Amino acid sequence: MTNGKLQIIPLGGLGEFGMNCMALRWQDDIVVIDAGLMFPESELLGVDIVVPDITYLIENREHVRGILLTHGHEDHIGGLPWILSELNVPVYGTEFTLAFVEGKLEEHKMLDETELIEMIPGGRFTLGPFTIEPIRVTHSLVDCVALAIETPVGVVVHTGDFKIDLSPPDGKAFDLHKFAEYGKRGVLLLLQDSTNVDRQGYTPSEWSVKPRLDEIFSRTKKKLFFSCFSSSIYRMRIAMDLAFQHGRKVAVIGRSMVESSEVAQDLGYLDIPNGLLIHPGQIADHAPENVMVLISGTQGEPMSALSRAAVDNHKHARIAPGDTVLLSSRVIPGNEKSIYRVIDHLYRRDAHVIFDDGHAGLIHVSGHASQEEQRLMINLLRPKFFIPVHGDYRHLKKHAEIAQNMGVVDLAMVIEDGDVVELTKDDIRKTGTVTAGRVCIDSGSTGDVVEDLVIRDRRHLSEDGFVIPILTINKLTGMVERQPEVISRGFVGGDPELIETARQVVARTLEESSAEEKADYGVIKEKIRIDLKRYIQKNTSRRPLIMPVILEI
Repeated sequence: MTNGKLQIIPLGGLGEFGMNCMALRWQDDIVVIDAGLMFPESELLGVDIVVPDITYLIENREHVRGILLTHGHEDHIGGLPWILSELNVPVYGTEFTLAFVEGKLEEHKMLDETELIEMIPGGRFTLGPFTIEPIRVTHSLVDCVALAIETPVGVVVHTGDFKIDLSPPDGKAFDLHKFAEYGKRGVLLLLQDSTNVDRQGYTPSEWSVKPRLDEIFSRTKKKLFFSCFSSSIYRMRIAMDLAFQHGRKVAVIGRSMVESSEVAQDLGYLDIPNGLLIHPGQIADHAPENVMVLISGTQGEPMSALSRAAVDNHKHARIAPGDTVLLSSRVIPGNEKSIYRVIDHLYRRDAHVIFDDGHAGLIHVSGHASQEEQRLMINLLRPKFFIPVHGDYRHLKKHAEIAQNMGVVDLAMVIEDGDVVELTKDDIRKTGTVTAGRVCIDSGSTGDVVEDLVIRDRRHLSEDGFVIPILTINKLTGMVERQPEVISRGFVGGDPELIETARQVVARTLEESSAEEKADYGVIKEKIRIDLKRYIQKNTSRRPLIMPVILEI
């Protein structure tokens, strides 16, 4: 029991980018805002994704009334399959957000057992003591909302991810008037996106990239490979509009890009002229100057469509000398090495590469508010208390300082994952902590969840052992010097027949890989790991830790 105090309990997203998840509690009722994931750092071997530790929610599962989703990005919905495996509660989201969620839950065979409830911007609904109104905001994804939550002690506004775009491509503008209304009525607490707190001024509209992209389309004489985040429906729409204007057919390549574009078409966010789309297998049937390939893989993911095309290992995406590759995205910190490796391969194919290097012009805009938009929201809502969310600690600290120095809020407070903050109508204070942290996931199974990476590795080693494929490569010639070896420990008793077949799997992967793939250690290691994992699981139902090793001589 909370004795007449509202509790704010962040479980993820405060102190890091990703795995956004926050609980609001009044007595015996809890609502959860977002259920995101984050992608692991490179040293987390064998980990596919990271989700928040929800021990607190599991311990209080009978009090959780539902999960409210602000929008459909992975750092806000990606943890749902693992959280819903522990909590059977309704999930609320806008139409587009729930369409993304449906695909995710269907993949994990959880769709039929999950209650999905659409919430409409401007519509109000009640969960226990909470009355929730979604408010239309703009972001890099469509159909995003902030949440105004009426509680027994006052109104809490959670902005979700936002920027103030008054002329977005879909015409569904940021609802400044609704925020102003709440400001006049009185807001107890504002929880606001801190991502771009280091950027002065305003974030440009999504439309602002169109003139520069139009110029690139005009100058491109051969095929144009256009890559953006697969969730960037606005960018996808602008690219397809320009392709139509410039007489180019469009082929969509990459699973995430295909799925996103299909959802956007079904819900009316992409209006594609008849005859514009072609099957990827038809690219060669058209003159290069009449084709645009919309392709996924802006962050250099080893097995993405663009990464494979860059090393000439994609069935349909063939990059020829003189083709143009446009990366209409930012470089996410931590992905620099992977992205620049792909760019190097593209240059080796004699492609023209345009990316956000500071000289390309406006080919990408952020989906997050800059300082003046953050200040505008604080002035509109005039909250009594302010807590920054969505950012590293330095972002939260700076955002709190900006809010406090405006002279509008009584108190701006920085909190982190696991902190418990209690509010009354007149007071806010930290009162304790709950269990919080990161849970590492091997996404091959919703059941493969562990609370600590060391425990996970120890369990793998003790139960399933490990397999180490070893390649010996001449660092001067780049050639594989001898047949690969496979070493195992604690795995099926070292069955010589199975190990020999595993070695053949590795050898076959090498034979089927191009010279460029073999030269890219990140790509070839990932291919070997995937092929070997697939073979071992099929033949043994075991899940050993697979760690490819390359020895240079």
